[in-house]
Amino acid sequence: MGEVGGGPASQRPPTSPTSTTSTGLPPAARAAKRSYVRSMFAAIAPRYDLLNHLLSLNVDRSWRRAAVRRLAWERRPDGTYLDLCAGTLDLAVTLARAPGFRGTVLGADFVMPMLARGKGKALLTRPVGADALALPFADARFDGAMVAFGVRNLADLDAGLREAHRVLRPGARFVVLEFTTPRFAPLRALYLLYFRRVLPAIGRAVSKHRDAYTYLPESVLDFPTPDAFARRLEGAGFSNVGYEILTGGICAVHHGTR
Repeated sequence: MGEVGGGPASQRPPTSPTSTTSTGLPPAARAAKRSYVRSMFAAIAPRYDLLNHLLSLNVDRSWRRAAVRRLAWERRPDGTYLDLCAGTLDLAVTLARAPGFRGTVLGADFVMPMLARGKGKALLTRPVGADALALPFADARFDGAMVAFGVRNLADLDAGLREAHRVLRPGARFVVLEFTTPRFAPLRALYLLYFRRVLPAIGRAVSKHRDAYTYLPESVLDFPTPDAFARRLEGAGFSNVGYEILTGGICAVHHGTR
């Protein structure tokens, strides 16, 4: 289900629109957010997959399949693809298991305990310890890239999008799966009740971390709207940018071309 959090509340970075959209964060705040994100995912790694599927009622699996469909990997089924902010490699595995795929998926993340949980889930995937803001890959290295529920955790969103653009070959597709909030008022009210009250309580009970799933709703509500995020993708150099809303507005699949 994506990038959530655990760890002492006193160590959490300030929550504000700039804390997740951030090009405006000063260097010290960026470093604090980076450190917090790394430590909380390391702490929650053992129960991460269980909670993702439990809290989404397994709908997260269909969201990942939708993201993979948007990648247009069929043009290069033997190509090399990047799963950015890969966590436990669930998105990489979804692509690797797609019928007809015979390429390689590198799963890049800077939280090594998360990558360790994903190692061996599927053939054709390979975990790589890497920071999304400074990827250790050459320019134009990949035939496509994707990220599920990870970009809102970047200490500098725009820098992360530019870095994804850099490592893609011309014409390659970039797909971002991210939470949003429903626009239909009655559904939005129910969703926010679940997101702010029920989900954190379940997350705390299962993960055994006091604020494990408090960061998730905060970061989602701070993240740009789908229209605003589409503009950020364009600003990073992507063309043919668009998005589709899933599950009544709970999630969006964004896409752009290098």
